[in-house]
Amino acid sequence: MHDLASEPGAAAFVIRPAAPSLERAAERPMVIGILNVTPDSFSDGGQYASLRAAVERGIQLRQQGADVVDVGGESTRPGAERVPAEEEQRRVIPVIRELAAQQIAISIDTMNASTARAAIDAGARIVNDVSGGLADPRMYAVVANADVDYIAMHWRGHSRIMNELATYTDVVVEVRAELAERLSAMDAAGLDPNRVILDPGLGFAKTTEHNWSLLARLDELGELGRPLLVGTSRKRFLGELLPAEAAIELRDAATAATSVLAASAGAWGVRVHDVASTILALAVWSAWQTGRSA
Repeated sequence: MHDLASEPGAAAFVIRPAAPSLERAAERPMVIGILNVTPDSFSDGGQYASLRAAVERGIQLRQQGADVVDVGGESTRPGAERVPAEEEQRRVIPVIRELAAQQIAISIDTMNASTARAAIDAGARIVNDVSGGLADPRMYAVVANADVDYIAMHWRGHSRIMNELATYTDVVVEVRAELAERLSAMDAAGLDPNRVILDPGLGFAKTTEHNWSLLARLDELGELGRPLLVGTSRKRFLGELLPAEAAIELRDAATAATSVLAASAGAWGVRVHDVASTILALAVWSAWQTGRSA
């Protein structure tokens, strides 16, 4: 097991692997490539809506260096309406089945227990639940009875109302406390704590200031003793650093920079749209780390 706390300049908490098959690479965090098979995602909606396009994109993400491809069939952009579970499954299950058959590690991005179950049956090895189990009370039972890892994100409500819930006195303290509550609920439901990964939920019921505070104080979330996944990719708070007319793809450079910041803070993984730029940025970071310890 790799202990990032032993590296010069690293955060002072231990990264525990979620599972031997998905252990954090020694030289960098895990890279989770985003594959949206939806018509309305905020950055790439509709590009990969067909089975052929989605599978080709999943293969491309893996070739670019993604350790896991995260397949989602429901947009969680601000204001998005829910999609029936049946439609979500129609979108994602054939894609998961095809990519898993090619030995690509798959995560299913869903809040629905029935979709998680169907995705596991199709070959998914991780359940990435942006609601942390709050959207569907059956989710923990599905995960507890399956041989999968579970990513639990900090969440306060569905996309159509989440901006109204971005009220905190100290966002880091409160996010940490609410994630601790989720960990207690998972433990009571029988989930293996060694297979749980936490996500601070950047952009979900968070303002720009909240997002930067969480990124700057990731070590405090690490005190929960679980691996951390950080997802900044192409989000609005990064877009605010660019000219108003800038194409959304120009946020990839900022995403790569925040991936390096997350790596330096000890993150287990980062979730990104553009895998190639993040892999390159993390290679630079890794070489710098090696140079510091030489």
